[in-house]
This record gives sequence, C-alpha cells and structure tokens, in this order.
Amino acid sequence: MYSSKFLSFPTNPRLQFSQAPHTLLFTPVFLPQNPPPSHKIPFKSHSLLHPRPLLAAPPSNHSNPASASPSPPNDQSLETQEAQEAVSEFLQELGVSAADSDSISSNSPRYLAMLVDGVKDLDELSLWDSWKSEGKEFVTEDVGFKKKVVYMAKEKGDNGKVAFLESVGLSLSSAMNVARYLSAESLPCLIHKVLCMKEMLFSGSNEGRLVGKNARRMMVYLSIPIDEEVQQTLSFFEKIEARRGGLDMLGSNDASFRYLIESFPRLLLLSVEYRMKPLVEFLENIGVPSGFLINLILLFPPIIFCKIEVIKQRLLAFKEVPILSVHRAIKSWPFLLGCSTSKLKLMVVEFGELGIQNKRLGQVIAKSPQLLLRKPQEVLQVISFLEDLGLDKESIRRIIGRCPEIFATSIEKTLKKKLEFLTDIGVPRSHLPRVIKKYPELLVSDVDRTLLPRMTYLMRLGLSGKDIASMVRRFSPLLGYSIDEVLRPKVEFLVNTMEKPITDVVDYPRYFSYSLEKKIKPRFWVLKGSKVESSLKDMLGKSDEEFAAEYMSVKSMSVSPPPPPPAHQ
Repeated sequence: MYSSKFLSFPTNPRLQFSQAPHTLLFTPVFLPQNPPPSHKIPFKSHSLLHPRPLLAAPPSNHSNPASASPSPPNDQSLETQEAQEAVSEFLQELGVSAADSDSISSNSPRYLAMLVDGVKDLDELSLWDSWKSEGKEFVTEDVGFKKKVVYMAKEKGDNGKVAFLESVGLSLSSAMNVARYLSAESLPCLIHKVLCMKEMLFSGSNEGRLVGKNARRMMVYLSIPIDEEVQQTLSFFEKIEARRGGLDMLGSNDASFRYLIESFPRLLLLSVEYRMKPLVEFLENIGVPSGFLINLILLFPPIIFCKIEVIKQRLLAFKEVPILSVHRAIKSWPFLLGCSTSKLKLMVVEFGELGIQNKRLGQVIAKSPQLLLRKPQEVLQVISFLEDLGLDKESIRRIIGRCPEIFATSIEKTLKKKLEFLTDIGVPRSHLPRVIKKYPELLVSDVDRTLLPRMTYLMRLGLSGKDIASMVRRFSPLLGYSIDEVLRPKVEFLVNTMEKPITDVVDYPRYFSYSLEKKIKPRFWVLKGSKVESSLKDMLGKSDEEFAAEYMSVKSMSVSPPPPPPAHQ
C-alpha cells in the first residue's frame, strides 16, 4: 500500500556551516557582538531522495514492496490508491511539488483512513446535501470518490499539515495537535523549515545511550530552583522515559526529533534565517562541535529559544575557568547555559573559599558540572559530614578535586549507606577517614553492582569476611577493581603460575595495583630464574633500582610503575 516515492523539496537552500576553526570565546572580548549575517552560513546540500521520508521510522519488512509477492488489486487497495491520489492533488493545490505530494500522501496512512472514513460516513447517511445548509461547498452524492476525499481534506482546515507531520513520523493525534499550533504557517514553508532544522541540528552523529544517561543524571541531581525552562526540560525527559525504550530513545535521531516537535512545537515557528542559523554558529564558536549540537539540544531544548546576548552573559561566570573544562561541562550538562549568572557565581565563589580556583575549578566542573547547579548549603552539608567523619580541610579539598561527584550526592541516601556497608563488612569506624582518603570513589560506587560482586568473588576464592575487611582497611581501592580485567587474571597467575596460596594477598592487597604484564610477570620470572623465594611485598614493593640492585646486579631495570587506583564503576 505504501509508495516508495520520497520527499524532494522544490526549494532546497544550500546552507552550509562555516568551516573556520572554533575560536576560544570564553573571554568576553572575543565574543561576537552581533549575530552573523545569514549569508555566511549556507547549508551543505543533501539530496532528499533518501530511502524514506525525513524522521519517519524504518519500514517494516511486511510493507516493503520488494519483499512482498504481488497480489491482485482489490477494492480496498484501489480505494487507498484513489485516496492517495486525491490527497496528492490537494497538496499540490497548496503549492507543494508533485513528488513531495506523492510522498506525503503515501506515508500518512492514518490521515488517509480518517478522510476515507469521513467520506463513507457521509455516503452511508446521505448527508452530503447537509453541507449546503451549513454554508459549506456543495457536494452532490454522485461526485466521484476522489473529489469527496479532497472536499473532506479541505474541511479539516489544517491545509495538509497533519498529513505532512504524520509522514515525518508523528502519530495522527500528535500531528493534529502540532498542526493546530502551526495554523499560521503555510505547508511549503513548514516543509522547508523541517528540512533546514534536520540539516542544522540533526546532521551529526548522536552519542546514543550517553544522552539518555546524562538525562537521567539531570533528573536525579538537579536541585536549583525549578524555573520554566528547566521544568519544561524535565517534563520532556519524563514523557520520553515513560515510553517504550525510555530515554535511550534519545539516541535515535528520528525518534528524538519527533519527540522535540511534539514537546516543543514552537521550534517550527522560529525563523531559520534570523534565529536558528545565528544560534548554531554562535554555539560552534564557543566550542560546541557541529556534530554535537543534537546532544546539546536534546539535553536542554529551551536553549534554542535563548537569545545569544543572554547566553553570553551566562558564560561570563566561567571567565576564569579553562575553556576546555567549560566545554566538557556544557556538553554533559547544557543546563549550565540556562542557569542565571548569579546562581552560577554563588557556587564559583563557594569553591573559591575552599581554595578551589582556576585550573583546579576547571577540573572539578569538567568531572561533575552538576555541582554548579547545586545550592551552596548542600555542598557545605557534605563538607560538614566529612569533617565529622574525621577528615581535615586539606583532605576534603583533595577529595573535591579527585571525586567531586561525592558533593552532588545525598548524605542520607548515598554517603551514609556506603559507610554502613564498610562498617558492616568489618572496617572499624576509626579507620574510615584513611579508607576514604585513599579511595574516595568508594562513596559513589554502587553497592549492588560494584562492591558486593567483588566481595562475593573474593570470598569464593576462600577468603573470609575478616580477611577482606583487613585488605580494604589497608588498601581501599581493592573493591574498585574490575573482576574480569584485574582481579581474576592476577589471582590466576598468583595461584597457577607463582604457586602461592590466595591468602598471600591478605598480607599484601596492593598486589592487585601492579601491572600484570609490566611488573608482576617480569619480576616473578627474574626471581624464578635466580631460584629466589620472595614474598609479594618484597617482590613488588621495591623500586626498580632497589629490585635490580638486589636481584639482578645492575643499576636499573625498565619496569613500569604501578597504575593509579581504579575509577569507580
């Protein structure tokens, strides 16, 4: 039933992004003073003769003409064909090209069914004459079916917009709602605008699940006073999360653009020349790659409606922060561009009082940009909590720089639960400050998915809970190491090749921190070749020079240092 014709717009503006390198515009003097003239941003041309209409979902196998065996036409298929031809003729009367009209009519089956059902109802009840009494165009019952379909389409009053919106992927009900919002737009203008928006905003590669992950983080951590823009964005996330596939569907360009139009129909009222193109070039100039625009907009759609001058003012809050750090923060938390300068400065000042400024502040907001959207008192509460635990201010500053995410978490729901886990496995409370200083990522590690599986693995090797508690107390990064990539390979080498008991790691848990290929194996083979027995600590705890002097009778040995503690998983 579906045609294989595709959209081919009559007017295809050649709009291209500027290829100039990104300028570093986080110093106010470099910010563009006026929106760039539209002629500087011509689009790159893309043929619209692609295998399916813009935004439409991929066709199912059973609807593919090439894969279906031919069948003789029946009354229903002939009726559908006539209805498609009628709608195509109607759209051409509105100024749409013949090719586009054919494609739209072939890809709006529910719209066609609505028109056909309306015609049949009037036929069965012989109500066509009633149109004359209601002041509508007079239609006699002996007028052909196609003519009646055209009359019915005109009567709907949307001037073909519902058919077009369905053809680009919206459901019939959503298409009708959006069409009412766009009543002042002509259909050719709407088609042109959708094409331009697809070219400008959705031509890059979407980062898939990462967008959905960041959206969920925003829903969990956001604590700034809810203003209209933020509330609209959160509602947008909630609607998508409730659908099949949830927020992971933001990884699909077709689906995400469809969701944007449904939730923010006024996008299609913006001027392409005077609002959309200048904003796109401005975002590129401040370091947002053109291919990343889709991610930025999906995570904070209201940015499209912001005036450039307003965004410039908000960026002034970051003038002392390294540009690359700001860029990373905006990519993962574009809410920063929607937050007032005064709110951002509150947190910047608070960090300054803690001694976190300039480069160090850049590192913090690059890792956990959500901190800038917290209330100062919330961060101070976490600091007080850590001080009560026994950590001094210098240790807390180091923890902020290393794992700032801790200061965006809930004390009751996250921090206290992690401390309870540590005490429950046998780590004395008096040792908690040392454990946290050594590996603060423990406080934001998932108990069920990270900590408990590692505990279970070690216990299955024959270690007791007391053994593991002793190991964690002396080397807290232990529970952050991957089982498959770190723990298991080193345990197997220890037991099978080195022929040592697993209990040796209780005395020296730092064994798991050294590179298996670059340090453990080379040193073991040196000792084995010299027929020297050594404890794990004696084998690995010495520097390269000390080990070489004692076991190799040379001044140095090229062995890599131990890797840093693991990032939390």
